[in-house]
Amino acid sequence: MNLIFRMLRVLIGSYFKPKLTPDNLSSHLSMRVLPNDLDLNMHMNNGRYLTICDLSRVDIFIRSGLAKAMLKQKWQPVIAEHTMIYKKPLNLFQRYYVKAEVTHWDEKYFYLVHTFERKGRIIAQGTSKGCVVSKAGVISPELAIANVSSRLKVKS
Repeated sequence: MNLIFRMLRVLIGSYFKPKLTPDNLSSHLSMRVLPNDLDLNMHMNNGRYLTICDLSRVDIFIRSGLAKAMLKQKWQPVIAEHTMIYKKPLNLFQRYYVKAEVTHWDEKYFYLVHTFERKGRIIAQGTSKGCVVSKAGVISPELAIANVSSRLKVKS
């Protein structure tokens, strides 16, 4: 159940944060390890890291305007590949921060780095490769960014 509340927190909170521009697509979220994040070893489950990465991408989608463009165009975001390196465990109720940053894109995919930190130390780091799709196929990142950029220019 806490995932619904976390998603609502990100959805609402994103509207009160500064808007992102195509040259600065990054998110920084503060989180805490909750009881249902734990595995049998009593630290945050490796799968939960991926879920938190999803939340950081949602923050980027909303703050950049990409979420609005995807809804209007009936596009969907899809993760094609994700890797994580786990360095230190996160234990019950520990606060941590996750930063997600779009580092670059090519003709098909957006590439992101996700960094989990606690007290200035990297706890885990991952990379993901994702795209935006429609019923007709993959939407190029340039087209997705153009949709966002045109919305930014209209508002300026």
